[in-house]
Order: sequence, then structure tokens, then C-alpha cells
Amino acid sequence: MIRSFIRYLKGFVKIRVEGYSPERFLNLCSYHGIYIWGLSPSGNGYEMYLSIKDFRKLKPLVRKSHVRVSLCGRQGFPFFLARYRKRKLLFAGILLCAVLLKVYSLFIWDIHFEGNRRWPDETLADFLASDGVSAGMLKSRVDCPGIVKDIRKAYNDIVWVSASIDGSRLKIQVKENEDTFPEEDAAEASGEEKPTDLVASKDGVITRIVTRAGVPQVHEGDEVKKGDILVLGRVDVINDSQEVTGYQYLQADADIFADTQMEYSDTMSLAYQEKVYDGKKKYQPFLRIFDWTISAGSIKNGYKQSEISTWETRAGMGENFRLPFSFGMKTAKSYSFKEKTYTEEEIREKLSLNFKRFCEDLEEKGIQIRTNDVKIHVDKTSAAASGTLWLNERITEEADTEILTIERKETDESVGTDD
Repeated sequence: MIRSFIRYLKGFVKIRVEGYSPERFLNLCSYHGIYIWGLSPSGNGYEMYLSIKDFRKLKPLVRKSHVRVSLCGRQGFPFFLARYRKRKLLFAGILLCAVLLKVYSLFIWDIHFEGNRRWPDETLADFLASDGVSAGMLKSRVDCPGIVKDIRKAYNDIVWVSASIDGSRLKIQVKENEDTFPEEDAAEASGEEKPTDLVASKDGVITRIVTRAGVPQVHEGDEVKKGDILVLGRVDVINDSQEVTGYQYLQADADIFADTQMEYSDTMSLAYQEKVYDGKKKYQPFLRIFDWTISAGSIKNGYKQSEISTWETRAGMGENFRLPFSFGMKTAKSYSFKEKTYTEEEIREKLSLNFKRFCEDLEEKGIQIRTNDVKIHVDKTSAAASGTLWLNERITEEADTEILTIERKETDESVGTDD
């Protein structure tokens, strides 16, 4: 690649050698250190490439080997300049483009965030903008250490920040504390722990219970109803006489699984509307500079029914050199609806696919499907898939613990004396 680029800069030619003994000519070139490449037979001779410098050394070799040399082509940057030397506007445009690229490279045109999940890019970008850091500012004015300090100071849950400039892009990399959440932080700030029970979120039969905190109220094999308390967040404090003298409150914590049932139903009509494209299209090219958009033409109200698609490309070179504008195209495709009817095989396939996706969604949520009796029924105008699913799933949800108070009875004792 580098050798080819150097050859292009210096320029090279393609020649054809014919005559009495072209092989002797090739031997003479090798003897005098003339480098040739791309050698290939052509009729009664050979074609090859060599540099402009070596081409000027061929005259004595041609005379000595009694061959004819004809020039087949000129390639490279020197010939390009000679070909377009009178086109001053072309070279002026190239020079202007180089100057603009140099000027654009002095600015930040894109701010890229990595590692942030809790705080979206827009929130962090607005924070930086309020601090005077935004797209379009000079690189020399970007204070990367200051940006790191400001972000760490403003967001307590961000434990690590890195700011660097790559090309025309300001790259902000953050590491969030994954062990805390805003709700937990608020509870910790208030210093209060709200006591909670675990109650059943639906009817079922308990199959497994592992309690980490709280007092379990059910056992394996128990049948529970929605709303029943499964683990109590209140612990009785008992004295030596087995009397309740107080209560200790906490947040109940347990893994409780139960066998449950779910009714499934999905109905589809046999008749449906299919899009039919008629091949008519309208285009709207546009240029976006910062927040301004310049477009040519319009695709609004072009067709009674249309499907609009858009592609957009940010101008730049490579990943880190971005320019402050982008260009793209909006396309409107005209279509109409045609009435069609599913065959029985097609409707069964679609309902089966919907049920399969429904089961996959349940499994992604950690719900185990033990069995089902879902069946598909097809009539003249519609089809339905319905039945019961027997599941095994976690059925706990939190509820506030009832706060109880102990009424203490005071007894009066009178002491009598004999006169």
C-alpha cells in the first residue's frame, strides 16, 4: 500500500516492448538496476510499468537491444497536475477544502458519552452546557480535569470519570455505582427503614420458600390467595414468661415460588389488509447544520397513503473527526391496501408464533411453564388460541407492615397497718 502510494506521487508509465529480442532488453534493465513491475506478455512483446526516472534511462538500452518501445499510458500525481494545470478553480477548491478542514479540526463538534446507564446522554449534555461545555467550542478552551471534577461533584453515584479529546470529539467515560439506586439513596439519606411484609401477588400453591428476614407465615404445600401475608416484617419480643413485651420491625426478604394458573387468549380475524406498493416514490434531500435543517422539495401530502423512511449521515472522516453538519434523504413510498384472507394453515402458524413469543417473554421474566392446554379454533371469520397455562413463579410483592402497640397495665398496691 505504501509503495503504491509513493509510486503514485512520483508518477509512472506503462510501456510496450517489441522487436528482435525483448528478452535481451529485460536482461539489460536488470543489469542497469532499472526496476520494472507488472510484466505481462502482449503479442510479440511485453508490457510493463516503470518509474519516470527509469524511463528516461531507456534510450541506450533500446538502441543496444534493437527493440521498439511505445508508451501506453501515464499515471500518477505529476500527470494529474499537468492534465488539470489550467483548471485553477479545481486547485483553489482543494486548497480551500484543506484550509476548512484545518479550521474545523480546531473545534469540538461532538460530545460522546460511554458507560452511563442511569443518567441519559441528554441529561449529562445539558449539565455540561450549563457549565459552558458544548459542541462548537474551541479545543483549547476544553478543561478536561475540570469536567471530571464537575461531574464527580454533581453526581454522587458516578464513581469514576474520564474526559479526553479524540479528533473533533470530546469523549466522556463514566463508571456508575451499580450497588445503589436513587430510591435507596433517598432512604439512606432520611435514615429510616420502612418495615414491609411480603404478600402473595396472586393465588397459588407454595412450592419453595427461602426466608432471609422476617417471620414466615406459610409453608411448602400451603394454598394461598392474592393478598395473603407470606412473610411478616414484624418480630415479637417475648420475655421469660412468654409474654409479648414489644415488636421489632424490619423489611421482610424471601424467595417464594408457587404453582399458579394463567388463562391465555389470542384472537385474529381471517380477513386482513395487505400493503401493495405501486412503485411511486418522492424524495426530499436535506442538509442539517447544528439545529438548522435545509431541505429541497417536500414529501408532505404527496400521496393519499405513504410510507416515509429516512437515512442520515454525519459528515466527517473516521470515528473521531466529526464535522458540524450532516446530510440525508427522506423517501415517501406510495401504497394502497388490498383485502386478503388467511388460509387455515397461515392463521394457525401466526397464532402459534404469537403463543411461542408469549411463552418466551414469560421465561425471560423467570417464570417456568410446567404445562398448558392451549388449543387453536378456527371458524368462518376468525380464529382464536385459548387455554390454561400452569406456571411456577415468584409470587411476592411488598406491603406496609401493620404497626402494633403494647398497652401496659399499671396496678396500684395499697399497704395496710394495724393500729
